[in-house]
Amino acid sequence: MKKFFTLIAALIIIFLTGCGAEKVESVPDKVFAIIDDDAGRKIYLEKKPERIAVTSASFLEPLHEVGGNIVGRPDSKNNMPDWAKDISSVGHVYQIDVEKLLACTPDLVIINKGMNEKLLDVLEQNKIPALVLDMKTYDDVKREVKIFAQLTENVDAGEKIINGMDAEIKTVLDSTPKKNLRVAILHSTAQGLTVQLDGSIAGCVVKMFGWENVAAGMTPLENNPDAAPYSMETLAAQNPEIIFVTSMGNVNEIKANMEKSIAENSAWQTIGAIKNNRVYYLPQNLFLLSPGLRYPDAVKFIANLIDS
Repeated sequence: MKKFFTLIAALIIIFLTGCGAEKVESVPDKVFAIIDDDAGRKIYLEKKPERIAVTSASFLEPLHEVGGNIVGRPDSKNNMPDWAKDISSVGHVYQIDVEKLLACTPDLVIINKGMNEKLLDVLEQNKIPALVLDMKTYDDVKREVKIFAQLTENVDAGEKIINGMDAEIKTVLDSTPKKNLRVAILHSTAQGLTVQLDGSIAGCVVKMFGWENVAAGMTPLENNPDAAPYSMETLAAQNPEIIFVTSMGNVNEIKANMEKSIAENSAWQTIGAIKNNRVYYLPQNLFLLSPGLRYPDAVKFIANLIDS
């Protein structure tokens, strides 16, 4: 009988491991916080993090405002508050320096989703917990503020921040005349153009106003769920009344290239936004990486363009 049960146990183990059963999570005896991050992972933190490194400048202000102690941050031309300039650099936001990151001796690293997940393996090897967070939409920002407030045990400060942003945005939306606008959002880089979907920063703001993003429902790019392929023929058929342009790179060069393309291709001239000179270039500090706590400023910027 004993041999029988031993055999059964062995078969169960073989079945579970051989059929791709999910790995049983190791839960520490003492848990300070349990957080579901945006990579679909459940993170167990044994203690309150006292030394936090971030891989995106967008995380700096919300974490600072709820009392987080930040010991490492990326280099960034955008979203870098003055108080953060003396914090140790961990390299460029698109190419984090692992040695610099580890030299900060963080007890938690907050990683920007879609950009820095390759750091997870080395952080795990060094037994440093990490959270992968997304901060594109306004709902993303509010969720991350709540997580940061949980990490710092400063929930009231987090709620105050969120309520303040909600109130600012509501004031802008309520004071903006209601219009049924058809909008296209183009993203320009050195590699070319893509079309931004509702999950992008500008797409999120457009949706707040209740306008139609003509790209909504298009099939996203395989490596970017917030963008779709650009097609001149499709854009002409969609005939947006307004075109917003977001960009990565030298803004003046991108604007000059866009204007040259519009002037040289007659297909552009069939689009309402071009006919009526309603092409607007959006600032990178609000629409390239997440504006974070400055989401109300992004909403105000769009509102002012439309009212002008």
